[in-house]
Formats: sequence, C-alpha cells, structure tokens
Amino acid sequence: MLSRLQSLTLFGLTAHAVEIEVDIHRGLPAFTIVGLPDASVQEARERVRTAIKNSNFEFPRQKVVINMAPADLKKHGPRFDLPMALGILFATGQVPEPDALESSIFIGELGFTGELRPITGVLPTVLQAKEMGYEQVFIPEANATEASLVEGIAVYPAPTLTALLDHLSGTALLSPVMPAEPTPEYTTEVTEHDLCHVKGQEQAKRALEIAAAGGHNILMTGPPGSGKTMLAKAIRTILPPLSMTERLDIIRVHSVAGLTSSEDIRHIHRPFRPVHHTASGVAIVGGGNPPKPGEISLAHRGVLFLDEFAEFHQKTLEVLRQPLEDGVITVSRASGTCQFPAQILLIAAMNPCPCGYATDPEKPCSCSAHQVQRYQQRVSGPILDRIDLHLTVPRIPVEKYTQSTEPESSASIRQRVVAARERQTERFRGTSVTCNAEMTSPLMKRHCALPPDAEQLLQTAVRQLHLSGRGYTRVLKLARTIADLADEEHLTTPHIAEALSYRQQTAL
Repeated sequence: MLSRLQSLTLFGLTAHAVEIEVDIHRGLPAFTIVGLPDASVQEARERVRTAIKNSNFEFPRQKVVINMAPADLKKHGPRFDLPMALGILFATGQVPEPDALESSIFIGELGFTGELRPITGVLPTVLQAKEMGYEQVFIPEANATEASLVEGIAVYPAPTLTALLDHLSGTALLSPVMPAEPTPEYTTEVTEHDLCHVKGQEQAKRALEIAAAGGHNILMTGPPGSGKTMLAKAIRTILPPLSMTERLDIIRVHSVAGLTSSEDIRHIHRPFRPVHHTASGVAIVGGGNPPKPGEISLAHRGVLFLDEFAEFHQKTLEVLRQPLEDGVITVSRASGTCQFPAQILLIAAMNPCPCGYATDPEKPCSCSAHQVQRYQQRVSGPILDRIDLHLTVPRIPVEKYTQSTEPESSASIRQRVVAARERQTERFRGTSVTCNAEMTSPLMKRHCALPPDAEQLLQTAVRQLHLSGRGYTRVLKLARTIADLADEEHLTTPHIAEALSYRQQTAL
C-alpha cells in the first residue's frame, strides 16, 4: 500500500517542498530511504522503528521503501521522522488515513518513546508553508512559541506521536497555537551598560547617538582604558525598538542557527554579537553544508562588535566588504546558493598602534613610526571607506571620574533616537528601507537635497579629503540623520559640517 505526506526542508533560510512517499510490499524485511538523504536522515530508520513500537503500534515485517521527492534535492536533519512514521502507519492500515493530507505539512524529530522533539528552522518553515498555500502545519510542542509568530495558517503543536494520531482520527483534538503577544523590549531601570555610567566622552556619546539613529557604522580608535568597549556595549540601551517585521527577520536567522528558545522569542531584543579577533572568515559570513548563518547574519537588525579591529586577520576583514555594502550575504556551494540577511550596525574598536599609546598625551608610545604605520594598515582603505563615523576616543581626564554632575542617561538619549527613527519610518514608508544608512540613490536624490552653501562646503571637502563616491554618499546619509535628530526637514551647512567631522579620521 502507498501513502503520501507533505513536508519541507530548509536550505539556508528558504524552505523547499518535499513529498514523503511510503510504500510497503512483500519481500524480506528491510527499511530503505531514497531521495538523496544525508546521514542524519538515514539514521531516522532506527528512531522511527523504535518510536512506532513504543507507541503501541507494530512495525511492518515487510519491505518498507520511503522516497523523498524531488530526488535531486539534498535532504538533511531529523525533521522528516514524523512524516515517515505517519506514512508507515497509514500505509499498513494501522491508522486510517485522514482527509486533506495534501494541504498539511508534517515536521518533527521522534524520540524512542514517541515524543516529538524540537527542531531548528520552524519559523522560516511555517512562513514558507503559508506562502505555498498549505492550510495547516503539525510541529513538536516545544516549537509552539516560535510558530505562534505566524498568522494566517493553522499550526498544531503535538507532544507525542500518539497525541497527533488521536487528533487526526478525531479522538482528541489538539489546540492550534494562538498568535504571540508582543512584549516590551526595554525597562525603565538603569542597567550596568547605561551611558550615565560613562564619565566624559561626550563626543563619543554623540557619535553613538547618530549611529543608533541612522544605522551607521562606527570605528573608535583610542588608547587602552579609554572606554571604547564600554561605549560599544552601551549602544544596546539606546537602539530603537524592533518592528514586528524586524522581529521575524531576527528570529528566522536565529531559528536556522538553533539559537532560539521560548524565553528568547518572548523577549526578543536587537542582537549584539561581539566577535573575537581570532574568528575565521567563515565564522563571520557563514557557510558549512548545509549552509548556516555566520556572526554577521546573526547580528542582522542589530550590532556586530569587532573589538581589537586591527588584530583580525586581513583576509577575515575583507569578507566584510560586500555585506557592509549590500546588506546581504550570498553563500555558494556545489548543492546550491543561498542568501542570508546582513543589515547590521558595525561597531569596531582598535588601538592606534601595537602598544596602544600613539595618541595618548600622557603615556609615551614605545612603537616606531614604521610599526605604527604597519599596524594601522592592517585595516584596508575599502573597509574604512564603508565606515561612516571615524572617532578618536581619548584618555578620560582624572577630573571626570570625580565629577558631581550625572551624565545623561541612555533613556533620554534613546527618546531622541526613537523620534529620529520614526521620522525615517514615515519617510521610507512603502519601501524596504528602514533607516538612513540603507538609502538608495533615488531616495537620496529626493531626501538629501543641499542648499548652495552646503553643496559648496561638501565639494571642497571631497577635494581636500579625497573622498570617494562612496564617501560622498555616506556623508550625505550621515547629515540626513543629524538633521533628523535635530527635527529639521532640510539639510543645512551645519549638518554637513558635523558629518564631515567624522570623515577626517579616514586616514589613520
């Protein structure tokens, strides 16, 4: 007897339809899986066999052949355990085959006792099932919170194989998951990373405010102990709240990487991914077989923090070029090509020289001029050209440590950032652009018009600072954000002047 069920497999963030065909016929007892399965799918034979027996059903003593179509698509992971087990029970007649199987998707890993264990990539799977027109999806109970983020499709979480069969037979119906309630991202409490704990560094705080408001990349250069890492961590407290679209984007990537939990989904924040300088290029951009997202994709819609920027291997830094420019990473393998999102705010921090004190007015530098030059040249010009704000973070004067006035808190700065982002949301409504840093040329032409005096200043700066075309557009985008923070509709000379002040450090 033959039985057919529908499932989905993931390649990157894209789900592909897979039909599970189960045929049972006479012959010596055997269990064969065909259709380009990998080792993890082949191992499903023992999980499925044992789960069926321990769920008080009989595994057929005949030849069982399972075909996973299309046969030229690589299948991986344990997500096909559930449709395989159901197909065997339907094909042997132990369980009546229900109606509307063609409109249902089944995914889940089976334990030996028949329980359904959680799998990765549930959110992109359910989203793809909805787009493909399927009416209902059956998933493990542990994935219910993640699946609740998708509306418009019936999602049924099941704890065990038996519970799912009872639902399909009408004996005991499962309850579909309810849409998730949004949860607040931030509290009003002062955290350990609040900017009110950072003494001095007013210029750096201003640069962080601009970076958070417009999604601009920033490089901080300064001696050890000047507060670069503390400032980078504090940016989390001033970032704007996530929209529902951004939440889904983040969870999709983290789900494929296996980094989501029920608690994480309920309290989702903008990612902050610090990367050690020993990380490889593949660890940052992603890869593997099947392809998995790297650190830059895991920081999508959040912050990627690269401390000790000049200590990274030069080839590792160069892989950032295309993602920083396009906001997407393309991973090509022999089995296919997939894309991972990479809309990030890059924060990089570095010392000015090997000993760290080349710009320190109090502690002498022990490096030669050649050593300083070689150290700074570890970061190439094309990478520096993709960074909007180049900032020197000086040593904090001792008087600042004992000052009685309390610095401005992150909460008040965040109010200005949120207001600026709201202006950008309204400005770019109807487009895929979310912030000024993502503006395209047509949008810049419409929203970054300059008066004659500001245009003259920018042209002079381009010639004197030798700015590239990319540098020119990034100055305009940065000035647009500065104007948004000032609640001004049109760009003026002061906006351009401040934006240019952050480009003067391009040549370290």
